[in-house]
Amino acid sequence: MAITALPPDTDADIARVTEALAMITPRWNVRILLALSGPPQRYTELAAKVPWLHNGQLHPKLKALCDAGLVERTKHTARHVTYHHTERGVALLPVLPMIVTWAEEHLETSDRPLPAIEQIEDSLTLLTRRHAAAILWVLKSREEVSGRALARIVMPTSDWTNVYPPLRQLVADGLVDTESIGRPYRLSAAGDGLSPVLGALSAWSAGQPLKQAARHPVWGNPQAKPTPRPWVSSQSWPVLQTRMGESAPVWHHRDLFSHATTARPKAAVQAGGPRR
Repeated sequence: MAITALPPDTDADIARVTEALAMITPRWNVRILLALSGPPQRYTELAAKVPWLHNGQLHPKLKALCDAGLVERTKHTARHVTYHHTERGVALLPVLPMIVTWAEEHLETSDRPLPAIEQIEDSLTLLTRRHAAAILWVLKSREEVSGRALARIVMPTSDWTNVYPPLRQLVADGLVDTESIGRPYRLSAAGDGLSPVLGALSAWSAGQPLKQAARHPVWGNPQAKPTPRPWVSSQSWPVLQTRMGESAPVWHHRDLFSHATTARPKAAVQAGGPRR
């Protein structure tokens, strides 16, 4: 069933990305996925890497990730069960450094250097706001849109004034700009900078290689030839060969939740910049 008044293929694209975000955004899900990097692990081995999850909290999280097709549970014997990424889970991992890169460039500068995991979680919070994906899609494709016109596209079956709460939130988050009340809305530099992230999520959710993100009809750049570039961040990330034979980042437990690098000078935060 359509969720917007956009063409069916675009509507389906937004729905897939929204569903993909819903898989990984719930609290602790990304941390569990990252802790599972590497060989299959027993429950006790994984639990030792996520000690903040108390007894009874890890199991339902793992079950949800298994149901989402990101993690696989393998029963070897009655007393030997292991968990590991599925191929879909492995394919999703390279999207996470893209999110960190975007966060380091566009989110507010924190009083302390943040671990990459917190950068990811802060960013996902912004992207999963209600109607956020659809609004960002429309603004990216149409550049400037009035609130009333945006409501007709994004929520065609609702009262058009219902578009303003999510719009105001996206403006407060720094992803959308407007000159004043009643004026058209457009993507901010931070919102436009989400192109690689949303393009990659779209490609992943459609079962395509992430390199297809550069050809996305909204978030891609079909004119440009994608060239590999190293991911530059305040942390260095080791690389391993996955079961699929492709390079994917692997996160060590000590790197995920601490930040050992020297703090960078704080840059002035522009008014209305993306908030954490």
